[in-house]
Amino acid sequence: MNEAEFDQFADEYYAMHTDSIAASGEGPEYFAEYKIVDIAAEISALTHKPTDELDILDFGAGIGGSIAYVNKHFPNSSLTCLDPSQRSLSVAEKRFPALARYSHFDGAKIPFEADSFDLAYAMCVFHHIDHDEHVALLKELRRVIRPSGSLFIFEHNPYNPLTVKVVNSCPFDANARLIKGAQMKARLDAAGFGSTKVQYRIFFPHALKALRPLEMSMKWLPLGGQYYTMSRK
Repeated sequence: MNEAEFDQFADEYYAMHTDSIAASGEGPEYFAEYKIVDIAAEISALTHKPTDELDILDFGAGIGGSIAYVNKHFPNSSLTCLDPSQRSLSVAEKRFPALARYSHFDGAKIPFEADSFDLAYAMCVFHHIDHDEHVALLKELRRVIRPSGSLFIFEHNPYNPLTVKVVNSCPFDANARLIKGAQMKARLDAAGFGSTKVQYRIFFPHALKALRPLEMSMKWLPLGGQYYTMSRK
């Protein structure tokens, strides 16, 4: 997770992201909000409810694409945005000055005490990180999550050809290495998380959005454009 690499894209990130996903018929907002909606649905099935006062960590927050949706779907919670790109954090804070706190990450040590957060998530972050560093960073995330807390990892699915095409054509994904769902689950297991499940998402583009309600029954099928893992501490 290289600071200089993402500093150079911070000011143009939104426009570049929009261009890279144009074939889906959706903008960055759609992809950001569906993830928070999925997290809220999973949390609703646990002891916590989205209306509870939760401490939430956005690991690799970038320019803050998920901030507004955390505020919408977790209205009573406190959000911390963590990123190695100081420039990206500055852009995020300018966009949403009062909706989160913003913290710089050195790429290795999360700058918070153990058991600081009820919930943490990383949205399409780990494919930018050297795979040899994954387990160590997942252990760091586990350290700062409270007992019975949850971690969600969203990633692009390398089994989906459209996803691979988008990643290969996107400038800020030039050094990306996609991760299979089973690989991510194995790394979460190695980091000490328990009861990890993998769920696949994004099967239909905007032109077929009438079919999207079917996706809830297709989460087992490893062909969606993205997937998420949910783990408990």
